[in-house]
Amino acid sequence: MNRLLSLFSGGSPELLPRPIGAAFLEGLCRIFQAGLVFLVVQEIYRSYALPDHPLDLPLLWKLAAALGVWTVVQYGISLRAYDATFTAAYEASARGRIALGDHLRRLSLGYLNSRDPGDLTTMLLEDYAQLETAMSHYLPQLVSALAFPVLFCLGLSFWDWRLALALFAGLPVGCAFIFASRRLQDWLGRAHVAAKIDASSRMQEYLNNMREIKAHNLGGAKFQRLERAFRSLKREAIRLEGIVGPLVMVGIAATRTGLSLVVLLGVYRLVGGRLDPLVFTGFLLLGGRVFDPITLVLTNYAEIRYSLLSGQRILELRRQPIPQGKGEPPREGSIEFRNVTFAYGDTPVLSRVNLSIPSRSVTALVGPSGSGKSTVARLIARFWDVRDGAVLLEGRNVKDLDPDRLLSRISMVFQDVYLFRDTIGNNIRVGNPEATQEQVEEAARRARCHEFIQALPQGYDTRVGEGGCTLSGGERQRVSIARALLKDAPIVLLDEATSSLDPEN
Repeated sequence: MNRLLSLFSGGSPELLPRPIGAAFLEGLCRIFQAGLVFLVVQEIYRSYALPDHPLDLPLLWKLAAALGVWTVVQYGISLRAYDATFTAAYEASARGRIALGDHLRRLSLGYLNSRDPGDLTTMLLEDYAQLETAMSHYLPQLVSALAFPVLFCLGLSFWDWRLALALFAGLPVGCAFIFASRRLQDWLGRAHVAAKIDASSRMQEYLNNMREIKAHNLGGAKFQRLERAFRSLKREAIRLEGIVGPLVMVGIAATRTGLSLVVLLGVYRLVGGRLDPLVFTGFLLLGGRVFDPITLVLTNYAEIRYSLLSGQRILELRRQPIPQGKGEPPREGSIEFRNVTFAYGDTPVLSRVNLSIPSRSVTALVGPSGSGKSTVARLIARFWDVRDGAVLLEGRNVKDLDPDRLLSRISMVFQDVYLFRDTIGNNIRVGNPEATQEQVEEAARRARCHEFIQALPQGYDTRVGEGGCTLSGGERQRVSIARALLKDAPIVLLDEATSSLDPEN
């Protein structure tokens, strides 16, 4: 049960008691309302069926007043249940996205590079949106569907246990049929999720590489990977709906056969004089309502299973281990590689490398493309962990140091610079969020970007596009250097940091 609640909530099961309790209370209100309606029908029936029982108008007025008051009460309870359910759903989604984003930040780049970017984007956006719908719609319906049959069966059994059993005779058959097909539904759901992720990744690839696509005339049908991805998504969506839909309809039909059995058994016993017509009328009146929430849940059962797949994907990612370490890194010190061996998957890059970089020195790694220069910088920052050997900072293995505190001692400037969709000033301030405007401008001057920033329409408050697309490559790289200078860390790692700069800068 705990795992089921965790799947439904995306890892925040503590938020579920309120919406579950509210949904159950709302279900009880509907049952009470149905009971009041039956009392009205009972009084009217007795006035016509029993000659010596006149119509009790005062009682009917009292019941009508009670129904009116109860409608207001039920509205208030339903409103509170609505607020509790949707508040919990969106709170769980917000918490989950923030927690997942923080978890992704702590994971090694090796793991992140092994995952498709479209997969992670789908998880953060669409999977949590699916869980929002599950918590706000499917979960309350599920609670009502579980509560209604039990309460109705107990209540109706006091009238006639035979008709009560007949009413719910088809429910186990219908539920068992749909439950037996859960593996097929999960298999179809996973295939649809995979097709959706592939389509998202190909669309992202298409947009990110629009320059190359235009330059080589690969637009439209010529970009076959995008076309194949969308056609595959269409095929999986049709298969999911076309196979699961009829299975659910069969389960619903089997469940609702109970009402037909009540009619057959009730007429048989009524003709034989062994059944009170009023009891039979009550079963017909209330029996039809008991299947409404059950039918709704069975209709959405495939969506519930699909939502659980989203929750399962999220929990699997959140269970991925993050690099550990609790030690406080030294403020500064020498860097040493001791018999370091490293590979990207099955592709070896470094083999038993030994090197020593003294503190307060400048060291350059020179070699052909693919020789491992960038890898060395990233191993120092512990973006990956070595396969064999050790990376030491002042004689201490970086694996024993707190990863966040280790990175606080390091400034990095990458060859491929990414700027956030924010102002230039805030992009520089990433290096030190507490920096003053004067400190930001001083770092910009040292990085030779103050002049071009001042020439922009809003200066440091000018917004750059996604990834810094409104700036040139050299301008982006100088902003990145200013960011590193503002951080003022004792270890500075430059990965082809001047590739886009002209000789003067």
